[in-house]
Amino acid sequence: MKKLSIKTTAHSQFREITREVQAALAEIGLRDGAITVFVPHTTAGVTINEHADPDAMDDVIHALNKLVPWSDPAYRHAEGNSAAHVKAIMTGSSARVLVEDGNLQLGTWQGIFFCEFDGPRTREVWIAAG
Repeated sequence: MKKLSIKTTAHSQFREITREVQAALAEIGLRDGAITVFVPHTTAGVTINEHADPDAMDDVIHALNKLVPWSDPAYRHAEGNSAAHVKAIMTGSSARVLVEDGNLQLGTWQGIFFCEFDGPRTREVWIAAG
């Protein structure tokens, strides 16, 4: 298993980590199969989506913020970050990516994104074969 340290710079941010994951894959040495990209945090996630146009992911953040506003009088969680927990559930904590010939098998427009919902922070992403 390989652990990446990811630094975010905004409260809500989708940070592309495709290159870091590909580099970790090379260190792991897997040639063919699949890897799991896992985020061990309850207020962050990981997803695969559009990486060619940064506006696409900005639009996703905008939509998530509309669906799950940061403040809501109905939230009861004492830390005040309920919205971040909900968004992490929506994006999920892991992604599985196929590997062929030592390369991530992603579509033309796809990239792997770390999803920050309670930043800025320094977080971890774990990558393992299987």
